Amino acid sequence: MRAAILAISFFLSFSSAVFAVEPDEMLADPALEARARALSQTLRCMVCQNQSIEDSAAPLARDLRLIVREHIKAGESDQQIRDYLVARYGEFVLLNPRLSAHTVVLWAIPGLILVCGFIWIAVVLLRGNPPQPAKLSPEEEKKLAKLVRNSDDLTKL
Repeated sequence: MRAAILAISFFLSFSSAVFAVEPDEMLADPALEARARALSQTLRCMVCQNQSIEDSAAPLARDLRLIVREHIKAGESDQQIRDYLVARYGEFVLLNPRLSAHTVVLWAIPGLILVCGFIWIAVVLLRGNPPQPAKLSPEEEKKLAKLVRNSDDLTKL
């Protein structure tokens, strides 16, 4: 009995993606439906964030799937549909963002920090012994000794 419950819960946990696209969303033409599904696999669900709209059961993902299918029926290309969704929702809607100045900077910053860290370590190691502080004059040593004595007297109180 316990094994049956585990098996059912296992299959139900992985079956949510199967039911994400509802029958009333599907296009009548199998070629257009296959194109819509392939395009939907490249678009991010803004609610789930790490799921495509094809796999998500969120209401927003459903709306996006319907928008994709409407634009496909209107005869737009995949690139035109992506451009429309990016204009409306931003680059985040793409699961694989386009190469742009923003994404190059995003990927380059960690490498630059690593290189700067290595340079800093090399400079510190190659610099050698740090300069030693200057010696105190006899007059300064007397003042320091006096201050230390006075502080010792204060701590005894």
